[in-house]
Amino acid sequence: MYVKTAILLAGFAVSYTLLVFVDQTWWQGLLLAVLLGLSAAGIGFNIQHDGGHQAYSNHPWVNKLMAMTLELIGGSSHLWRWKHVVLHHTYVNITGHDTDIDLGLLARLTPHQRRLPYHRWQHLYLWPLYGLLAIKWQLLDDFRKLISGRISNQPFPGPKGRELVIFIAGKAIFFTMAFGIPLLFHSIGVVLLYYGVAGLVAGMALSVVFQVAHCVEEAEFPLPREDTGRVEHAWAIHQAETTVDFARRSRVVAWLIGGLNFQIEHHLFPRLCHVNYPAISKLVEETCREFGIKYTEHRSFRAGLASHFRWLRRMGMPTTKSGETGAWPEAVDSKSAPRVRPARWSRRCWPRSSVKRTSRSSPGKA
Repeated sequence: MYVKTAILLAGFAVSYTLLVFVDQTWWQGLLLAVLLGLSAAGIGFNIQHDGGHQAYSNHPWVNKLMAMTLELIGGSSHLWRWKHVVLHHTYVNITGHDTDIDLGLLARLTPHQRRLPYHRWQHLYLWPLYGLLAIKWQLLDDFRKLISGRISNQPFPGPKGRELVIFIAGKAIFFTMAFGIPLLFHSIGVVLLYYGVAGLVAGMALSVVFQVAHCVEEAEFPLPREDTGRVEHAWAIHQAETTVDFARRSRVVAWLIGGLNFQIEHHLFPRLCHVNYPAISKLVEETCREFGIKYTEHRSFRAGLASHFRWLRRMGMPTTKSGETGAWPEAVDSKSAPRVRPARWSRRCWPRSSVKRTSRSSPGKA
């Protein structure tokens, strides 16, 4: 894992250096901007993601340092922890609580979100907009969340003390790298163009990998019971049934996206370094089959993309009868969504032996 980290950071540094200081022609600039965007996405998938989940190392300070690579590519490790680690991983695919599946008025990703007429074409117009993800949180979302104290409809504790210093310093470093230094050597038009290309590439990669894992036909979108506020299934079952693996047999895909093609394994063992996912995936699948728990995978990344495309189209269809088009008539207002109480852990839902056979490994041991 340390070698992989060095390769990804070196790729980012080299592509940035060549783009800013060496680039002479427009086609060189575009190629290097694409490589820079892919390098940024690779850092997010592999280094920052494991660090943010405390899965990179057995040493907390190393995990913190790796999580802070998100600041290098324009994000906030503090905000990401609350949005992804806390809200997404606790309330996977629960409308009104999982902020990662809330695109507001832009799209309808779950059966329980309100459908608007233009959602009929979301399976067409949404793809290019995915590319705006990185640019949006670099320039707008992080500041809006910090000022409002909310992530979507969910309140969260804003950064204070050291975390606030990291947020401010991280943004200052990013803006210096993205705009300050390049403007010393290139025109503002060229700087904005290459920044946009790199941002679109990174945003597209980050968005699509998440959507293929959660917003597809095979994933479940449960709601808590109104009387108890609890979801029907225990935690481990919920994680498995709201998540879908893809391209598990591809070592190239696993290397590039930090093992996030093993999404079920990641959600069950989020503090396990991603290099171990292939080793435990068969055990996880067999255990799910044994206990009658849904375990779904797409054989390829392309199959996952196709499923996401069909799901977007289905969610954009006009509502007829419940379940007939997939556009359920009931919609949950995120502001009035019932409070979710996590279901109690059930030993019957996940055998003790399976948990004991997997343990978090440090990158040096992986």
